[in-house]
Amino acid sequence: MPRVDDEPGARAVDVAAATPQQPAAAIPDDAPRTREGRAAERVPDRGRAARQAQMRTHNLSVTLAQVVDAPSPPSRAQIASATGLARGTVTGLVDLLIEAGLVRELDPVVVARAGRPAVPLAPTPGRVAGVGMEVNVDYLGLRAVDLAGGVLVETVERADLRGSDPDAVLDRLAQLAAPVLASLAADGVRVAGTALALPGLVDRVTGPLRYAPNLGWRDVDVVGRLAAHPVLADLPPRVANEANLAARAEAHARRGRVAPSFLYVSGEVGVGGALVLDGEIFLGRHGWGGEIGHVVVDGGLDGARPVSLEQRAGQDAIARAAGLAPGAPFADVVAALAAGDARARQAVRGAARWLGLAVATVANVVDVSEVVLGGTFALVYDDVQDVVREALADRVIFADWSAPSVCRSAAGDYPAMTGGALAVLRTVVSDPTPWFATTS
Repeated sequence: MPRVDDEPGARAVDVAAATPQQPAAAIPDDAPRTREGRAAERVPDRGRAARQAQMRTHNLSVTLAQVVDAPSPPSRAQIASATGLARGTVTGLVDLLIEAGLVRELDPVVVARAGRPAVPLAPTPGRVAGVGMEVNVDYLGLRAVDLAGGVLVETVERADLRGSDPDAVLDRLAQLAAPVLASLAADGVRVAGTALALPGLVDRVTGPLRYAPNLGWRDVDVVGRLAAHPVLADLPPRVANEANLAARAEAHARRGRVAPSFLYVSGEVGVGGALVLDGEIFLGRHGWGGEIGHVVVDGGLDGARPVSLEQRAGQDAIARAAGLAPGAPFADVVAALAAGDARARQAVRGAARWLGLAVATVANVVDVSEVVLGGTFALVYDDVQDVVREALADRVIFADWSAPSVCRSAAGDYPAMTGGALAVLRTVVSDPTPWFATTS
């Protein structure tokens, strides 16, 4: 199965001179050539031409990544400084990306120093998009995001999918995708691909969804079933765990001069998690890392049945403790909190204590410095943050010297859909050349 986690931040290199152990320094495309070199160019060398093409593709990718990943629009000079490419080379690469419709120039910015005003560069909105889809326990939907990070169209359908039939749910997802894809095509937006977030174990080596306990799905060939549907036959999805894709969206929202590192906790009916190190998601051998919801927080001794975090802090557990009906939407819990309901507040803070215990356990194992609360925990952040922070201060062994901070997610609602779309768009960034003919 294709990976959905690409490696940002690569520098421009001369592919012809690179070795697997040590990449060579960048050699600009406009570097002066000797007379002997010009003579040698008259002799066809297919291997050499291929290496030059690879270098151009690589440098285009690095240049586009600088524009897409920048927290603020960079200029050509800033890209040259960041990548080590000559300014003339960057100008040529940027011109190609502009011609392809992937990058646009913004209004010049007057600077204090002498010289021409800097021309900031930004991804072109509404030209190329990735589509992120999600099947979760209580909803399914999809969202289209362009290279500029804008949401072009989305649709979400609430549904109780516990113990659901995979064929019926995936068929419904494809039906939801049909008008979205048609709308994008009508607006002249090219779709780079689709990605699907699922609340369970997705094998990144062999592809199938292995197990989604809250859906009741086991060993489902999700890609094969969706690819057989006429709507998605030409756009079969990449598949990943929903917390991993949500963490990707969070890392993108927190991008800056220093790549972010944090533990992301996604509160849904289940409780998911993902570890982000220097902007990259740590997936583990099979892609199954981060399942914090299945950490045992209570019982398991003297014959008692072990109790997992999601049994204490998942949406259903909080709703029950708040005296709400089983399966009640979490919005009811939020409304009860806003109304000053003491039982709801006690239920949320009780869940936060279990969450803090589980997060402290993870922190002691992997040494995290920041904990990001997403999903339902972000909705009740004001009532849980202090409880989680106190648990970390009390139970993390290195807290006296560097206590992990706690913050609310910045990725917004349905971050797994956004993360799926961003994962697809990385394929455009990693090789923009196929889009030159289709977007010009």
